[in-house]
Amino acid sequence: MTPSTARLPQPVRSLLARALAAAAIAVLAGCAGTPAVLPAAGNTAGPTPAAPQWQRVHLGSGAGYDFPVYASHRLDGDLSRIREVVLVQHGLQRNGDDYYAAGAALLKASGRNPDEVLLLAPNFPGTPDRNKGFNRMPHWSVQGWLSGEDAVDGPARISSLQVLDDLLAFVTDKAQMPQVRKVTVAGHSGGAQIVHRYAVLNNVDERIRAGGIDLRYVVANPSSYLYFTPVRPAGADGKSFAPYDGSRCPDYDKYRYGMQDMVPYAKGADGMALSRRYAGREVTYLAGTEDNDPNHRVLDKSCGAEAEGATRLQRARGYLRYERYLAGPDLVMRHQAYEVVGVGHDQARMFGSQCGARAVFGMPEADNAGGAACRAPQL
Repeated sequence: MTPSTARLPQPVRSLLARALAAAAIAVLAGCAGTPAVLPAAGNTAGPTPAAPQWQRVHLGSGAGYDFPVYASHRLDGDLSRIREVVLVQHGLQRNGDDYYAAGAALLKASGRNPDEVLLLAPNFPGTPDRNKGFNRMPHWSVQGWLSGEDAVDGPARISSLQVLDDLLAFVTDKAQMPQVRKVTVAGHSGGAQIVHRYAVLNNVDERIRAGGIDLRYVVANPSSYLYFTPVRPAGADGKSFAPYDGSRCPDYDKYRYGMQDMVPYAKGADGMALSRRYAGREVTYLAGTEDNDPNHRVLDKSCGAEAEGATRLQRARGYLRYERYLAGPDLVMRHQAYEVVGVGHDQARMFGSQCGARAVFGMPEADNAGGAACRAPQL
């Protein structure tokens, strides 16, 4: 037992260990396509709690549309005591239930007052999900939601990025949540891809922050990033930048990797203007030091992604260098970045790490000695 762990009361240490194990089970089960079951707190051999149930929330203006979310409070109930909102975005499996379960376990371990925190896990229905009860709701192509494309079916053919706009409008509505002062939007893997692009492209961030709400984004282990100019990491060490060889990949600078052929949500956006605006937004990047397999089964291996690097870790380091390259000496950036030591492509361990639990759940590192250690990016 390390000295820092010894400072924690035994019930807290035990709860954290159970929560991290439960979170890992939930996400690994979701990745495998099987139902996740969390052990009951304090009873690893007894009955298990019921699987989380999604709620139908009405979003948008005018006629609006219904959308499925998992949430820690009834969204049609009294939300006046909520002070903080944490939104965790699922990945390629569109398994919001597993991400909600993992987030709930980690939130419990953080020791936060559950009456004051609203945990949300949106669930973007894909076309294969038509028989899962998401009736009268927008549906996206299997990966279209991840990029911000418009829904291909349902009553509202809207961008998935607009859905995030509408969810933020819902949770920052002072008529129903007057005490909310902080909103965190976090994603891992495929979820990190949409969270990163949303953090770049949305037009609501500054207005929300001007209203006294601290809006933050956490981007963990995405397969790719959105570049603002046609250059990509170059040279044997990836520490210089140059236009990519178009003969190897003619479409490397098309969205979702670059600014060409932008989705309608952000049509006409200027790359350098977006870069300057994005620099002022509160973003935390997390990269696992062991997320370095160039053949990982769900790694984006398209040539547009390969232009950013061979592995997620390499792509993360390249993008952080790129941000510094664009910013130059004068632009002030409000971004933070950490490498999570010894962790690969594992949502529970990334968000349960010392820097991850602090960024997502506000958990002090002193209360999370069992979480993976973090270090500055090796650039």
